[in-house]
Amino acid sequence: MASKFLQLYGYDLLLGSIAAFYVFMVPYTKVEESFNIQAMHDILYHRHHLDNYDHLEFPGVVPRTFIVRSALGCIILYTLSFLRIQVRNKFGHQVEAFFVIFTAIQFHLLFYCSRALPNILAMGVGDSFLRSNFYILTYSITTNALTFHPYGLLELLDINLAYGHWLKGNFYTTLNYLVFATTIFRCDVVLLLCPLGLEFLLTKSISFWRALKCCTVTTLLCIGLTVLVDSIMWKRILWPEFEVFWFNSVLNRSSEWGVSFFKEFSCEISPYESSSFTHSIHWYFTSALPRSLLAAYPLFMVSLELLGVLLDRRLLPLVLPALSFVVLYSKLPHKELRFIISSVPIFNLSAAVAASRIYNNRKKSFWKFLNLIMLGLLLISLGCTIITFMASYENYPSGHALKELHQIGQASRL
Repeated sequence: MASKFLQLYGYDLLLGSIAAFYVFMVPYTKVEESFNIQAMHDILYHRHHLDNYDHLEFPGVVPRTFIVRSALGCIILYTLSFLRIQVRNKFGHQVEAFFVIFTAIQFHLLFYCSRALPNILAMGVGDSFLRSNFYILTYSITTNALTFHPYGLLELLDINLAYGHWLKGNFYTTLNYLVFATTIFRCDVVLLLCPLGLEFLLTKSISFWRALKCCTVTTLLCIGLTVLVDSIMWKRILWPEFEVFWFNSVLNRSSEWGVSFFKEFSCEISPYESSSFTHSIHWYFTSALPRSLLAAYPLFMVSLELLGVLLDRRLLPLVLPALSFVVLYSKLPHKELRFIISSVPIFNLSAAVAASRIYNNRKKSFWKFLNLIMLGLLLISLGCTIITFMASYENYPSGHALKELHQIGQASRL
């Protein structure tokens, strides 16, 4: 019984334990999470007294939706589990194992899944919303997040489910999830939706007219939902993601969130990570992805070179849309790692296929050498993740100071 349980849920327990460890060891938050944290506070304490809500006095640069649900960190792990199962069904147990290993030894994905960050919100709430597995319609400010603990990254949630259904061959369901994420949570998911939809059309996986009808209905329903809820919460007629799209893309003012120190000395420097500046067009490929993928990055690059030659031909249609998503995002001057974090699962899958091929051929002389390099990269990645965690743990001085202050106050009352 125990062995069967571990066989079914062992990988989920591993990833869940790592994510929970990050939550308990680094419970404090940074400025990017402040709106969502305040939203949690307001919904719990002010409830229906909307006039007392913090967002009306401090609305931020752009408005965000109030549609969210509870325990988002758990939902993200659930959707990651769903994606993992589809990886196993399509590529086998060994690729699944490497997919989990790469995810476990990377810092950013599991750390971010416990943060009340805007970008994570779209990654999985869609399935929960449609299946009603969790509480419906709670709320969030600045792209979503409500829960009894600061969980975020719904973008990641919805997109994980889209990836899973994509691997499963449910193409219209995949499009629906991405439309849901684009319309309500993150308008920039359209940069993934368009390449993916184009690929489905070119490979004749979908009918143009049926897809148009399906996506139009989903879009109208989502717009109606977000306008209804957010107009009440913001006390004006509002579609939050349309305003975000207008501000960032049409007006091209996204760089106002931060500019490079070397370009403008009066910049606003984000304490969350140094990537909230404007960067060169190649920054995602030369800095963000190497830091987030670690050992998976060189294997992913190898898989790109060997697609259709030595590796699985099924990878090419999976990798191209995610790669296009990052390339298109590179056009925006304001760049942060979390903006493209939804591409990480697909890149991990590509690296896992390469790692599986290397492992299977490890007894051959050349492949044995590659296997030793791969093992070394895994150990280096683990070390990098430990160092990054230690840096993140020390990166909340105000949180530690407040904790000390509360302890002094409690001690003085004794």
